[in-house]
Amino acid sequence: MAASAEDYSSSSSSIFTLNNSRPPDDTVFYSIFPDSSLTSAASLQSLHLEILHHISPLTAPYIWQHQPFTLSLTPSPLPHLSGHLRFGDNLEDEWFVVYLLFEISKNFPNLSIRVHDSDGEFLLIESAFHLPKWLNPDTSTNRVFIRRGLLHIVPQSQFPSTPSLEDSLRYLISCDNSSVSRAPDAVQLHLSKKISEYPERAYKNVHKVRVRVPVSVAWVLRHEPSFVSLAVEGFYDRDIDSMKHAARMERFLEKGKGEEMVEVVVRMSRAMYAQLVQQKFQAPGCYPMPERGNVGKYVEAELGMKISCGLEMIYQLRRKQGEEGKGSTWEAFRESLEKSGYFEGLLPGSKDYKRLMENAEEYYRNSSLHVRASEVLNTPVKRIDEILALPHSADDFKNQELPPSDDDSWLYGGEDELNAVLQERQKEMELYDLNHKKNHKSKEPQDEGTSGKEMNECDLGDIAKSMQEFVKTISSHEGAEVPDDRNLNDVDFDVDQFMIDMESVMRHRSSKDNGSDLDLEEGSSSDMDFDDDEYDSENSEDAKEGDDAFMSSYSDTLNKELKDTTLNNTFVHAHGQSSTKNDEGTSGVNEDMDEFTPVDVDINLVKNFLDSFSSQEGMPGPASNLLGLMGLRLPEDAGKGK
Repeated sequence: MAASAEDYSSSSSSIFTLNNSRPPDDTVFYSIFPDSSLTSAASLQSLHLEILHHISPLTAPYIWQHQPFTLSLTPSPLPHLSGHLRFGDNLEDEWFVVYLLFEISKNFPNLSIRVHDSDGEFLLIESAFHLPKWLNPDTSTNRVFIRRGLLHIVPQSQFPSTPSLEDSLRYLISCDNSSVSRAPDAVQLHLSKKISEYPERAYKNVHKVRVRVPVSVAWVLRHEPSFVSLAVEGFYDRDIDSMKHAARMERFLEKGKGEEMVEVVVRMSRAMYAQLVQQKFQAPGCYPMPERGNVGKYVEAELGMKISCGLEMIYQLRRKQGEEGKGSTWEAFRESLEKSGYFEGLLPGSKDYKRLMENAEEYYRNSSLHVRASEVLNTPVKRIDEILALPHSADDFKNQELPPSDDDSWLYGGEDELNAVLQERQKEMELYDLNHKKNHKSKEPQDEGTSGKEMNECDLGDIAKSMQEFVKTISSHEGAEVPDDRNLNDVDFDVDQFMIDMESVMRHRSSKDNGSDLDLEEGSSSDMDFDDDEYDSENSEDAKEGDDAFMSSYSDTLNKELKDTTLNNTFVHAHGQSSTKNDEGTSGVNEDMDEFTPVDVDINLVKNFLDSFSSQEGMPGPASNLLGLMGLRLPEDAGKGK
């Protein structure tokens, strides 16, 4: 016998709490704990009214994406005020909430406020590069609060393990006059810079546009301007079923094409405007649309048509859900039954599945969840019915001077703003990496000869030495490795044998150049055989005696080939000689200078490194990366721009 829905519901009584389910991705949650809540809840209701009265002037000009900022009384376990707000695609809503919470904490000093979303403590995420090392998502539980206009972090030294909420609140009250719980100054400065842009930035996010809509829609938006968010939600989240309502327009277009149309100015968030403009939507057959000849009027009518259809769809959807008492709470309740095994693995649509579903629906209709869900869903429906019941006509909107629509160039030119934000975050990351490297290097043991050096000093001789060590380490097809504290064997390379083999190849090439086919055939079987056993003692002695002669001849030939090229000008030679162009007074040099003077490999290596590093102009590049692998860092080019 299958268990009842009530049995499964009782075992899942906390399905709507954040502890048992992941919060929605686009919702911010906040809680306000007055100090008095730890002793009594008598003043909680009056505090509630005072807070709403204080923030009302700040929120009045703003249009929220889905729902307004609200607070409700939560009696247990600790009496406090709480709320949540779905911001959807409009991230400005979330940060405007943060601004309001900081403002509340400044004007009501005896409060501790928590705020988080599906990412967790997003205030810490925003200032991640300035946090103490011990603070992470696992250690931040019940530690982060807003109090007296500042961010507070309950220290780990006070509570090594995760503190309870009540313990953290009591601790914040006990150290209210000290700074032990305040977040680092860098964190405070970063958040303050972010929040200081509000509320002006929030108001700037509101876009005003002229639209042509039925008089019923204009009448509703005049009384409830925030209902434009419902209209955009209904339009943007439409499906096949809801579009059937838009095709009929039974509530807002009762007279069909005979309905009077008026022009009004609608205020919405930029995200809403983008959601409307960027989607193509064919007007229903019953909806009156002007001719396309007047582009400006047609654009206004098209945008108004989308708002009207969206309002019709959301009205009919909420009315149906309100009658059934179904909505997000019902979906959460049904999902909890499925996870708990209530449907016993039955296929949806089967006879037994339908029977269990009917039992679950019956239990849900008799529960308090149904009542609360019905009230929430029916609220906008009832309000719309109340507004439309008031006498109204097109004359109410005539003879009004309407301001022009706001410029929407921001919709197509946001790349510069995005790049600016990315560059700012990139600089923040680079500064964090630089400080991290400084701290790490300062903790490393230093040699006696370098212990007094500053961080930005670099011994150029170390570059040559480090490069020599670098090329001796192991490498593979994936690149050169830089092992730490490893005793590696040098590469086994027989130079003498290599020169003998090289001489045989050169003799082989010389015989080919002389055109002796016979010599080539005779030598082909022995000259290219590099097995040491093929050489007798006489041949070995002859090879060693001819080694010096070969190298001398090879060097002479190479110098003659390179003498007429500019390659010589790219090297710095030994004894301080440079391969740059001769001065005017040095044209009469003797013939001995025609030969290449020895090249100082180390000096050339350092010079090339410095030239490459300078050409990077402070940006990442191959020279700085390679020096970093060798544990070296060059100072900035102080002479740049001079």
